[in-house]
Amino acid sequence: MRILYFYQYFTTPKGAYSTRVYEFARRWCREGDSVTVITSVYDKSDLQPQGLIDRIEIEGIDVRIVNISLSNSHGFVTRLLTFLAYSIIASWYAIRLPVDVVVASSGPLTVGIPGLIARYIRRRPLIFEVRDLWPEGAIQLGILRNRFLIALATWLERACYHAADHIVALSEGMADWIRETYEHDHIAIIPNAADNRLFSTTTNIPLPGWADHTSLVLYTGSIGAMNDCWQIIRMAEQLKSEHRDDIHVVLIGDGRDRPAIEQYVKQYKLDNVKVLGPRPKEEVAAWLAKSTCAILAFRDKPCLDTVSPNKMFDAFAAGVPVVQATQGWIKRLMERRHCGITTSPSNAEEFAAALIQLTEDAELQSEMSRNARQVAEEEFDRDLLAQRFRNVMLDAVHPHSAPQQSSETSDPLAQVKPNEVLG
Repeated sequence: MRILYFYQYFTTPKGAYSTRVYEFARRWCREGDSVTVITSVYDKSDLQPQGLIDRIEIEGIDVRIVNISLSNSHGFVTRLLTFLAYSIIASWYAIRLPVDVVVASSGPLTVGIPGLIARYIRRRPLIFEVRDLWPEGAIQLGILRNRFLIALATWLERACYHAADHIVALSEGMADWIRETYEHDHIAIIPNAADNRLFSTTTNIPLPGWADHTSLVLYTGSIGAMNDCWQIIRMAEQLKSEHRDDIHVVLIGDGRDRPAIEQYVKQYKLDNVKVLGPRPKEEVAAWLAKSTCAILAFRDKPCLDTVSPNKMFDAFAAGVPVVQATQGWIKRLMERRHCGITTSPSNAEEFAAALIQLTEDAELQSEMSRNARQVAEEEFDRDLLAQRFRNVMLDAVHPHSAPQQSSETSDPLAQVKPNEVLG
């Protein structure tokens, strides 16, 4: 197949962001497919383009880089202009490049524009990949408030869903919302994946000396609008009040709230909190190898109960249990596979109690670690999910010819209704 993938956040493991597209695409290349990715320059990626448009090859992937900077620290207007500029340039590729199938990966939702052009002008099958629910998520988080922009975004969302031959949702919750709202039947659930090779391999990257003499609790990812990292700070204060100086909280990441959190940690002398900034995945693997558990911290909004966070899959691949507070599919996964602990939303006391429990109960921590590693291998292995995605594309190009998944598999799709499984 000749695959054209519109995705603005492409990076490799040398960067500090999701490598989903890189990992899937290089596997498809090994299958004999031709994969072209049209991307921009996210500040957490490792791409360093020359000129307005650059073209590089990465492990067989044809990467076309639109040299437009994208950062979560940018204001709303700047981000919107960046998204629109990318979609305009990407639309040229949608018209010109010879392809068999097109994938548009949202958000931002504007990435659907070149997908729509390829679908209606070129008559190419369109796979619309939903990594987050937009604009619903932006509305719930208060990011999008203007009525005109909400109406415009909702129109574009509806157009993308209706045009898509297949939709790839990253969680059961996303698939349920799309099905109930837009009555689309062709939805495949393909979550983010566990990098079992990287995170199960012993790393020689040295860590600071203080990391050897404490129980580490690790948070990785954005420190911004979606992620309630202040919840982590309140939890650290609770640990401090209970004189648990043996537990250190490490935040690896960047975002809008990072400067304020660093200032707060310094002002109130929270020496049990370390804010390190973004790190390459290889270094994150070293931190996970030393950690008692990993934590997820999302704001208490319904849309965030549907998330599919890379940080969770990285922890599973490293055999590290997760403490989290979302109340959707991740909570059900924790209960079903006993690979972590779910607390009440925004409850610092429960969060701290869960960390203390895993620190003190070595048997429980060991059991959950084994289960985390097992669920990474059985349900979220990259090879498995890359093949499933490829089957979806094959079915779009040659309807009903792609191999079908067994209903008796142990993967996440075995837990959903039959019409949710595609390819």
